[in-house]
Amino acid sequence: MSTDPSGQSLPPEQCATMAQVRLGVDETDRAILNLLERRFGYMHAAARIKQRRDLVRDEGRKAQVIEAARAQAQARALPDAEIAALWERLVEISIAYELAEWERLNG
Repeated sequence: MSTDPSGQSLPPEQCATMAQVRLGVDETDRAILNLLERRFGYMHAAARIKQRRDLVRDEGRKAQVIEAARAQAQARALPDAEIAALWERLVEISIAYELAEWERLNG
């Protein structure tokens, strides 16, 4: 079996088969989607709280979020430029979602 005795996927360094790796990747992907659902919940909350549509896009905050992701990736020895690019896309998708939510709530 591809799990440890507790039924969880194994840590990457303990994987010995591709089945174990794939189980871990699939479990991680589900966890990422759960976190994205939470993040987009915050975007909905922001749309509900912001009084004006022009407050949705905040370039200063966007830059802070992307730089924080880049720095955290670098500290973890992950590909920081690629993580920053991924975060750029995530933030833009989040802004688009928040704008749509703002319009839905206030339109």
